[in-house]
Amino acid sequence: MHARTLPVLATIGTTLLAAAQTPGGGAAPPASATAAPVDLNVSRVAIFTSGVAFFEREARVTGDATAELSFRTEQIPDMIKSMVVQDLGGGRIGAISYASKDPIERTLKSFAVDLTSNPTLGALLNQLRGEEVEIKGATSADGVIVGVEAETIVTPDGKVLQEIEKLTLLTARGLQHIKLADVQSIRLTNDKIDAELRKALATLAGLHDVDRKAVRLAFSGQSERTVRVSYLLEAPIWKTSYRLVLGEKESKPFMQGWATVENATESDWNNVRLALVSGRPISFRMDLYTPLYVPRPLETLEIYRSLRAPSYAGGFEVYDTATNAAEERAGRGRGTMKALPPAEPPMIMQRGGMAGEGALAEEPQMGLALRDAGVASAATGGEVGELFQYVIDAPVSIPRQSSAMIPIVNQEIDATKVSIFNPATHAKFPLNGLELKNTTGLSLMQGPVTVFDGNVYAGDAKLPDLKPDERRLVAYALDLAAEVLIKQQPQPDEIVSLAIRKGVLVHRHRQLDQREYEIKNKADADKVLIIEQPYSDDWKLLEPKEAYERAPGLLRFKVSAPAGKQVAQVVRLERTIEQSLGLSDSAFDTIQYYLRARVISPKVREALERVVALRTELDAAVRARGELEKRRDEATTEQARIRENLKTLDRSTDAYQRQLRRFDEVDEQIVSLKGEIDAARAAEAQKRQALEQYLLGLEVE
Repeated sequence: MHARTLPVLATIGTTLLAAAQTPGGGAAPPASATAAPVDLNVSRVAIFTSGVAFFEREARVTGDATAELSFRTEQIPDMIKSMVVQDLGGGRIGAISYASKDPIERTLKSFAVDLTSNPTLGALLNQLRGEEVEIKGATSADGVIVGVEAETIVTPDGKVLQEIEKLTLLTARGLQHIKLADVQSIRLTNDKIDAELRKALATLAGLHDVDRKAVRLAFSGQSERTVRVSYLLEAPIWKTSYRLVLGEKESKPFMQGWATVENATESDWNNVRLALVSGRPISFRMDLYTPLYVPRPLETLEIYRSLRAPSYAGGFEVYDTATNAAEERAGRGRGTMKALPPAEPPMIMQRGGMAGEGALAEEPQMGLALRDAGVASAATGGEVGELFQYVIDAPVSIPRQSSAMIPIVNQEIDATKVSIFNPATHAKFPLNGLELKNTTGLSLMQGPVTVFDGNVYAGDAKLPDLKPDERRLVAYALDLAAEVLIKQQPQPDEIVSLAIRKGVLVHRHRQLDQREYEIKNKADADKVLIIEQPYSDDWKLLEPKEAYERAPGLLRFKVSAPAGKQVAQVVRLERTIEQSLGLSDSAFDTIQYYLRARVISPKVREALERVVALRTELDAAVRARGELEKRRDEATTEQARIRENLKTLDRSTDAYQRQLRRFDEVDEQIVSLKGEIDAARAAEAQKRQALEQYLLGLEVE
């Protein structure tokens, strides 16, 4: 297989080359029996922040060669998914072999002796019926196994004492029973069956060492050449931490960034080319190691089949459709890793100490100046597609299961001291912070920042992912030298407009949010304060005219506070909201409130007055009907009282006659009121219909 050198990043995502092709298209032959073993040493590593790393191993070989790599069992699927093998000097690659991971039950059942169910000696001998064996023990014999049977020994009262297994053996003298408890050794005289039993036991023993699997590679060729293998494995992500020293007014802050790299593999990294890649490429696990078996149906010849009743699925109507589709295909070039010139090994800080070349300066500098302090960035940054990588300029050595810190940033950066106030963080004091701009030219990965000010520790901050020239606020301490008092006065809503749409009064209101921030600077130096105020898109900023900065859900305002002075910043926001009011059942007081609004138009006023008039007529009709119904109810009650009185009086008395006449009068009154109530209800319905018809046709601005 002829191949050119592939950069580490360009090989990601390629598939396993299980059988390489020759230039003529034929499969490469396996390496000869005299192939020399070769060690493939780690030469290049790319670590990603998505939890994977791409490893490259290479060696110089002459003629045929073989190599063996060792992986943990859980790493085999990633190896199968991503391995790329190259023979770069005209050689050819043979098959890549590794131990199978067939289910153990299936493997054990493939042997002549089945150990799947953990058989006892008796069960095992029953499987070997018909095989010749040599028995040694209290009774020695040679013969053919007939079978094993259990003999139960019971007491006279029927209680089981024990079961004794006896082997029945066909010997030269005939059938012979031998107690298995008396047998010391059994030898199978059939070498083939004996070998099958040993293989089955070896398979079981292999389960005790399932943590590691060997992967064997074969290279065939004549000349001296380079062979290379690359693969993707799960790995700890690389992490960043920063140190930021705030300089005096005449100098810029200085940032030093360190990458923490962990070699969690079983191999030492000796003079390895290292690339640290930020970004989140999609990476997933897939089990390509466990064999998959597809269930197959059992078919019989037609002559042996019985006729069965068929079943049919429901049908769908067929529609003739014509579709035209246009495909757009776009290709993106793979990112490449540039060739790195030889360089001196960088200083590497390992856990537990500091290692590097060069002698200490005779006069150590005082303070925490990071500039010219003997640390230089060991990385060169660059974009690779949508990712960003730090290529470590010099080879790195990290022992297995060890970690190292590598400097990747060591330069000035734009950062301005500010105080950041957000009442949700602290109601009284702002935070000491920095308005930081990434002027390093590098993509800075998120991580903690230790801030030093005046040669002393000032606090910790969290740096988010920052692209070049991106700005961000970071805070590292509570600023006790400044206080902020918020004065917020509620403002009444102001009606902006009124309109009527189908009986609904639509009124728009202007809401005002006014806050005054009183800032007291108790320090002997001027301060710049950034105020954060919650904000949503339905609000409009009135004062000041412009915000210093907008962020999701926030407005930021920058205020200068002279030393020892007190200043104020007023922030006024307004928004307009729309609400609706049903005119058919609203209280008169509410309607009168909107009639007094200054923004009401003559047409809306006229319509509301007409609504009030119709509502007044309707309310009068409702009251009139109510009065009549009240009088009817009183008359009905009076009539019931008279009826009870008549029951107690003698019919021949004058009192009875008077009560009877009164009963007739009330009855006539009830009949009359019933007619008046019906007329009142009709009038009320007419008034209600008139109001509803007027409202439904009302569209007034």
